[in-house]
Amino acid sequence: MQLLLLVITISILALCFAYYLTRQLLKKDSGTPAMQEVANAIRIGAGAFLKRQYMTIGIISFALAILIFIIYLSIGKFDLGWRTSVSFIFGAVSSGIAGIVGMWISIRANVRTTSAARKSMNDAFVTAFRAGAISGVVIVALSLLGVSVIYSLFSIGIDSKEVPFLIVGYGFGASFVALFAQLGGGIYTKAADVGSDLVGKIEKGIPEDDPRNPAVIADNVGDNVGDCAGRGADLFESTAAENIGAMILGVALYPHFGINGVLFPLVVRAFGLIATTIGVMTVKLRKESENPMSALNRGYYITSILVAIAFYLTTKWLLGNVVFFYAGVVGIITSILIVWITVYYTQSNFRPVKSIAKSCLTGHATNVITGFAVALEATVLPVIVLSFALLASYWLGSLSGFPGGGLYGTAVATMGMLATAAYILAMDTFGPITDNAGGIAAMSKSAEEVRVRTDKLDSVGNTTKALTKGYAIGSAALAAFLLFSAYLDDVAKYTGLKVVVIDLSKIQVFVGALIGAMLVFLFSAFAIRAVGETAFTIVNEVRRQWSENKEILTGKEKPDYARVVDICVKASLKEMVLPGIVVLVVTIIVGVVLGYESAAAYLMVATITGILMALLLNTGGGAWDNAKKLIEEGAYGGKGSDAHKAAVTGDTIGDPFKDTAGPSLHVLIKLLSTITLVLVPLFI
Repeated sequence: MQLLLLVITISILALCFAYYLTRQLLKKDSGTPAMQEVANAIRIGAGAFLKRQYMTIGIISFALAILIFIIYLSIGKFDLGWRTSVSFIFGAVSSGIAGIVGMWISIRANVRTTSAARKSMNDAFVTAFRAGAISGVVIVALSLLGVSVIYSLFSIGIDSKEVPFLIVGYGFGASFVALFAQLGGGIYTKAADVGSDLVGKIEKGIPEDDPRNPAVIADNVGDNVGDCAGRGADLFESTAAENIGAMILGVALYPHFGINGVLFPLVVRAFGLIATTIGVMTVKLRKESENPMSALNRGYYITSILVAIAFYLTTKWLLGNVVFFYAGVVGIITSILIVWITVYYTQSNFRPVKSIAKSCLTGHATNVITGFAVALEATVLPVIVLSFALLASYWLGSLSGFPGGGLYGTAVATMGMLATAAYILAMDTFGPITDNAGGIAAMSKSAEEVRVRTDKLDSVGNTTKALTKGYAIGSAALAAFLLFSAYLDDVAKYTGLKVVVIDLSKIQVFVGALIGAMLVFLFSAFAIRAVGETAFTIVNEVRRQWSENKEILTGKEKPDYARVVDICVKASLKEMVLPGIVVLVVTIIVGVVLGYESAAAYLMVATITGILMALLLNTGGGAWDNAKKLIEEGAYGGKGSDAHKAAVTGDTIGDPFKDTAGPSLHVLIKLLSTITLVLVPLFI
């Protein structure tokens, strides 16, 4: 219990640090009346959407918690049923809070970043990044606190080795809410973005964030509900599910490490929070002309080095075997490599984005062809890196000489990769904050120097959002293998088998695997189609407003922004439900009808397919986006040219790829793992 007390104490101190940053943020100047007017419209729109979204999610989650209890009760497991249902609700509520915190901060930081840009680049940069750090620190601290508290409560009168199996519902609840938060937010943000770009940039040739565009407020609201609330819930459930999975694997090494092996993941993550707080406070521009990305990278490397030191000390203290430290280093290096690879494929000064931009000279079709080719190619290097990480960490773990040491080595590598999650999330939230800051600067008609600074920060924010998605899917891949191993351990616990074998030559097992691959494609189709249909409605609404009121385009009258916001809210809430329900129903059918072995094959193949699909969608969409921005900076004819119009087409295709389907697949991968973990007794 002393270790749990340490973790809880560090988590609370981290929340105190976040509170300090919040106080500092709210003391900053909130800009001119014109800036505040735009920011208020964004804040009201984002708040209204989130309230309606979480009411819908809450109803579905509560109904599912009751269903879980009934299922366990029907097979004579009352005690396990109520514990799983309670932990599910606790995880769902915690995940919801994580998403709300991310958005609450971003809709207050955006206008303060714009205002700070009137003073200097560094003021605006530090304001946006430290606001992002509030979200990162709070979300990881809440994840640690949640797992620690529910572990402590469920430990009362229970063998400590049994508790990790009893709290898997917490990870399931977190994943379930995160799926709806990410999917609903993604549909909202990209429907607004695509609709705004198609009718504004291509049809009328007006710039981004132009106040004459009726969809512009909905677009800025979408940045918050998708990139902040959605990604916050996403990384919350990543850390929660990975912690629980690693704790389950730690049970297998209980004879060697005792409770230390079970609680090691929580202690390491707590020290990672300390490293993040130090790394965050070192981030600032050394001079006004420095590239903000350089300052962010510098802070990331400092955080990674501190995490490595913490890993070494914690491993020696709790495990007494240095090979697991090396496995953790493999995870840390993997996270850095994944970030580098994502930057290579999505930054405009490297070959992939340059090739897409050049292809725009010959039209829309060649842009799409080249962009899709880049997206396919972008799956190769991450798979090689992740494969090496799994093999190396397994080998290092095996050197410990303990049965199960290899699998625990992969768990430690996953911990290493996710140890910097708070810093990565800070960079991710930095993106939508700076995007909104640019929109506020444009709509409030701020001075040119303000717009130049916010545009530069927005460009860096696009890169940080892209690399965060790469990091998220990389960590999801490692965590998915970890959770798959935990599933097999759970099966062994209920069946009494010493070794659980998944035989793909059995027809029902092969069918389960085939269904798993299909599910990823069906889910992606639902997500992308929802964006297309909603964008269609938005385009027609914008056209209607311009047609019926000619004064809007002259700037003499304001558009009806609220109407477009309402379209996005209704469509996203409606469209997010079906994919989530389909995932749940298909998983239960496969497990109940075909059995635990088929469910394992279903989980394994869905995970592999989901990783590849997410890499394709995330990186391809990011590359299309930055190819457009490269042309907008003056390449190949600049804004308004035929090449620019072709680039906008590619960007709008990539929008639902990188901000709706791709990020939602991160959550889907882990949701499948936590569903199967929770429902193992039903599949046996």
